Amino acid sequence: MVIEYIRYRIDASRRDEFERAYAEGSRSLETSSHCLTYEVGRGVEDPESYIVRIEWDSVEGHEQGFRKSPEFGEFFAAVKPFFDDIQEMRHYEAIGPTVA
Repeated sequence: MVIEYIRYRIDASRRDEFERAYAEGSRSLETSSHCLTYEVGRGVEDPESYIVRIEWDSVEGHEQGFRKSPEFGEFFAAVKPFFDDIQEMRHYEAIGPTVA
């Protein structure tokens, strides 16, 4: 499993549009066999800061499986208007225990 983090900076005037886009795009994540879980968070101290956390079965499952699937086309169409607002997009490995 790998975790993809995507950090966004979204102007307050586009907040509702961004959140709707991810609500729409999340349907594609939910149907993908490569996506294990995901969440979208908005900053408390800085509401223009968003982070998307997606757990994938593997980097290959994300980049070769999901990105080459019909689900990706639907996902990307929904979130594409915010592509230039991305500050970081990377995969990370979980190390150590997780706390529930």
